[in-house]
Amino acid sequence: MERTALNPWEGSIKLGYNQAEAIEDATRAVICAGQTALALDNLEALLKNTGMDLSNVIKLSLYATDVDDALKNLDLLGVRFGPHGVAPPMTLLGVTRLAVPGLLFEIEATAAE
Repeated sequence: MERTALNPWEGSIKLGYNQAEAIEDATRAVICAGQTALALDNLEALLKNTGMDLSNVIKLSLYATDVDDALKNLDLLGVRFGPHGVAPPMTLLGVTRLAVPGLLFEIEATAAE
């Protein structure tokens, strides 16, 4: 699989994500439902079960009940994805609540190889 970052302006790069990526020659995709609590640990475990890792993530959707709080912690994504050399496109959405009361954050991911 070949990934080409597409960033018409570089503001997103400072936040740790590409605005878009062109994906070519992908042969398999994994769609992960929202992961909560230890979201990135859960995501890594799911991907490992398919023979993939965070380097295969091509899209993230983040849901937060407090967007300002989530923005303060986005650097955690860079810590986890940085060693894999990827900055998947992502969207952060503010929601009034998640499926289970009391949850504050959820991550959905699409991965491919």
